[in-house]
Amino acid sequence: MALRNIMNDQKDDILRKKARIVEKVDFRTRTLLEDMAETMYHSNGAGLAAPQVGVLRRVIVIDDGNGLIKLINPVIVKALGEQQEIEGCLSVPGIYGKVKRPEKVIVKALDENGRPYDLEGSGLLARALCHEIDHLDGILFIDKMIPGTIIKQSDLPGV
Repeated sequence: MALRNIMNDQKDDILRKKARIVEKVDFRTRTLLEDMAETMYHSNGAGLAAPQVGVLRRVIVIDDGNGLIKLINPVIVKALGEQQEIEGCLSVPGIYGKVKRPEKVIVKALDENGRPYDLEGSGLLARALCHEIDHLDGILFIDKMIPGTIIKQSDLPGV
């Protein structure tokens, strides 16, 4: 496993490109997942998408506090309800803001062995899934941020 550099310039072209489908789940894909997980934990993040580490593949990792989730080629197939919560991003350091997301989502994906599965998430997990899947399509949370809700890290309580 290795730490990867996180792209953290909003103007970085790779963050605005659409990631490619993973055609074959192999050792390289599993290594990418492991490296991304290590990088996410090292950076105190709740999720990370492959484009954030410079790889244009549809691969994400998430840990909402209930353990590591690895998803390959994730697709939201159902979204229900609504929530508006503050989000941040490892690729947009120091900026936070409210984003409207579904309260619950169902996602189809492949696991690290290439087996298809469905994942249901609500609350924080639903937000994280939507946030990371957006990265796969070149969308940053600041693109969806509710106007007037931007918060700088220095303005957060306890900072």
